[in-house]
Amino acid sequence: MPDATDPMQTARSFLFVPGDRPERFDKAIAAGADCTILDLEDAVRPEAKPEARRTIGDWLAAGNRGAVRINPPETEFHDDDLALAGAAGVGAVLLPKAESAEACRAVLAAMAPGVPLLPLIETARGLYAAAEIAAVPGVARLLFGSVDFMSDCGIEDEGDGLRHARSMLVLASAAAGIAGPVDGVTLALDDPAQLAADCSRARGIGMAGKLCIHPRQVAGVNAGFSPSDAEVAQARRIVAAADSAGAKGAIRLDGKLVDLPVVERAHRILRTAEA
Repeated sequence: MPDATDPMQTARSFLFVPGDRPERFDKAIAAGADCTILDLEDAVRPEAKPEARRTIGDWLAAGNRGAVRINPPETEFHDDDLALAGAAGVGAVLLPKAESAEACRAVLAAMAPGVPLLPLIETARGLYAAAEIAAVPGVARLLFGSVDFMSDCGIEDEGDGLRHARSMLVLASAAAGIAGPVDGVTLALDDPAQLAADCSRARGIGMAGKLCIHPRQVAGVNAGFSPSDAEVAQARRIVAAADSAGAKGAIRLDGKLVDLPVVERAHRILRTAEA
């Protein structure tokens, strides 16, 4: 069972900020995301990556803290990124194009002890290795790189076309005993209704967070992956009824059967709300 006291296990919103835009770092932190990601990969041009690495290093050395997305192992930038991954202030490391447990273990070996690894599943090979990746000690969450995954697989429908992939990540995470996976980005920056619908769809099949590409998406994602007041109130009623009954068997509440799995889900909702 995921540790509800571990911020990475309960994080809902993961906001990317380009690693070569230091003027945006503090603004990204202020946006209220549960995890701010300083990006060295897709958001940074190849010729700007060395300077972005130095900029991030200086920002972290000044006492700041954030996650860092490094470049994939097959790139010329990976080894230098790994040196930064072990720096003080790195709260988590994102590994893009994660496709094997071995690749994850190699990155973890270069990281400071106790810092969580967040593999990005972005390819068909990565998806089929997701269960092994999730089981690697030190892997905290699986992240879904849905845009790259669609390109890799030739998928055009980001709804039903990705349902199977999302479900596989949910199952892999549950089997490994880590928190639910983090859904991919919503590309529509000015459509809160679309963002809400995307969050609802992902949460409904067991995902527990979402990647953000703009600060104004953070509040919607945090709301979309938090229990509503009505859910919390009902969870409290279920727990109270179960405690009052004092039995391990099923009870009746509002004309519905409430058995142990329902009570456990209610406890999980309350732990999430408290966290």
